[in-house]
Amino acid sequence: MSRADHRHRHLERIAEVRAGRHAEKVPYPIRIRQAEVVRTEMIGSGLLRVTLGGPGTAGFEAHSPDEHVKILFPELDPEPRLPVQDGDMLRWPKPSPTSREYTVRRYDPASGELDLDVALHEGGLGSGWAEKVTPGTPVHVAGPPGGLIVPHNYDRYLLAGDVTALPAIARWLEELPRTAAGWAFIEVTGASEEIELSAPEDVEVHWLHRGDIAPGASDVLARAVQTIEVPAGERLYAWVAGEAGQIKPLRRWLKNDLGLGKDDHDVTGYWKRGVADFDDEHDH
Repeated sequence: MSRADHRHRHLERIAEVRAGRHAEKVPYPIRIRQAEVVRTEMIGSGLLRVTLGGPGTAGFEAHSPDEHVKILFPELDPEPRLPVQDGDMLRWPKPSPTSREYTVRRYDPASGELDLDVALHEGGLGSGWAEKVTPGTPVHVAGPPGGLIVPHNYDRYLLAGDVTALPAIARWLEELPRTAAGWAFIEVTGASEEIELSAPEDVEVHWLHRGDIAPGASDVLARAVQTIEVPAGERLYAWVAGEAGQIKPLRRWLKNDLGLGKDDHDVTGYWKRGVADFDDEHDH
């Protein structure tokens, strides 16, 4: 089967899920690309946008607000090895090269520009890289391996997360139909981390200020989210991401109190306090 047929198949599946009743993860053909840094800019005081481009980003697959890529840091490894393309998959060396995962904030097929918004935190490997990297620097990007495709026919949407989830929530709000209704709850340190969002008119956006409490140590998000009331008989889709410990109560609440089935919610620990390279604790 030619690559074109493969490509066609996952695009067909994305269209089917989008038109269906429930969300589903759909795998895409996975690529390793060498891109280069075009520019960097601050987005609010909490996110640093790294824009990648060059010939390597042509044909990038972008279909879902929660999809992510791995930025590879082979130079940090004793033997700098990269994954190898194997059909529509990547073959990863063992041990895997040092990497960090980032949400795809935007891909523009016309310019080939790919925006990754990096949450800044002291001592973070990716954060430190984003702050120092200069235009023209080559960057190895793997993925995305696929994305969560969510139908646009739910009655309401609930989006919730901290600043690490803000790039995905911002993209969610842009890509939802303008007729969508629901809520977005975003935990930030304070007003300086708030950014402009293109939310549908009937989606209420709540910025929650954590203040002096350390990142990942506040229950402000879980408390605020649990105040929503879903009208009887309406179908809700919920997407939650952030610090693994703080979103745990929401995992239980969505299942037990709201009675959402596994295909109607997605809860992902993007990071964990005190763990440098946390592998997401995923549940949907």
